[in-house]
Amino acid sequence: MALTDSKVDTGKLPSAGISQYLAILRLDHSTKHVFIVPGIILACLLRGVRSDHPAASIVLGLLAAVCIASANYVINEWFDRDFDRHHPTKSQRSAVRSVMDGKIIGAEWLMLVALGLLCAAATSHLMLFAAGLFALQGIVYNVPPLRSKDKAYFDVISESVNNPLRLLIGWAMIDPTSLPPGSVILCYWFGGAFLMAAKRLSEYREIAASHGSELLARYRASFAHYTEVSLTASCISYSLFSVFFLSVFLVKYRIEYILAMPLVVMLFTTYFSMSTSPGSSAQKPEKLYGERGLILIVLALVAVFLLASFIDMPGLARLAEQHYITLQ
Repeated sequence: MALTDSKVDTGKLPSAGISQYLAILRLDHSTKHVFIVPGIILACLLRGVRSDHPAASIVLGLLAAVCIASANYVINEWFDRDFDRHHPTKSQRSAVRSVMDGKIIGAEWLMLVALGLLCAAATSHLMLFAAGLFALQGIVYNVPPLRSKDKAYFDVISESVNNPLRLLIGWAMIDPTSLPPGSVILCYWFGGAFLMAAKRLSEYREIAASHGSELLARYRASFAHYTEVSLTASCISYSLFSVFFLSVFLVKYRIEYILAMPLVVMLFTTYFSMSTSPGSSAQKPEKLYGERGLILIVLALVAVFLLASFIDMPGLARLAEQHYITLQ
């Protein structure tokens, strides 16, 4: 990973201090690790606790996730600094507003990855596998010549792989001997793709309206190949795929879970509507906890899911059987 100096003239920028090098860790984005929780819950419900030391696994797993995520943010800010200058708000990031040393950035990234992998290795082989993929994703997404974030559609698919990886981290905390169902992994992946596509749609609508679409292409190369229509269509596609794989899981593993489907649809619909509003929180997923309506839907969804986990409803099994309405 070559941490070369910026091509932009930085002569008038101040040198970065400790606070700037700490700021690029983006510890305030740790709220995104809430996506680990469903992995914990699903493993408990479907497999039971199979970890010898679940409490220690949860603590070490969370530390591993935070460290690897911060390592990814470090190289994200470093390699994006020349592009973030063209973004209305990201132009205020530390890597843009100050001159940073590539050697320090490299050491910071290496230390975080090493600490994250060490915590993961102390938990289980599965946790180490998930943490390793998490770190690899940061390289593929941010570092040239791979830099998948500059390739339309592949940027969304590659970034959203963090979702199933967080699910896997949560699962490994409870059951390091198996993998989550494939339908859940794909549901999580496409659900994450929907979130990332909605984020890009929100950015496209807002920045194109205020600063022009040419600025978007300078900020992120992939935007040169997007339109508002194509981003909207991709949001619909990703959400449909996510709901499809979720439906497979619901019917296959416990038919009672089907009762949660209306709330799932409501959740996707509300989030999409929110992403089309000016100044949407969809551009900053770490701030979603402030969206009261969205949080209420999530809480209702969790409540229904938990109730459906422990209350048997035999009559619902008929929904998975073949029935025909005969006319004679």
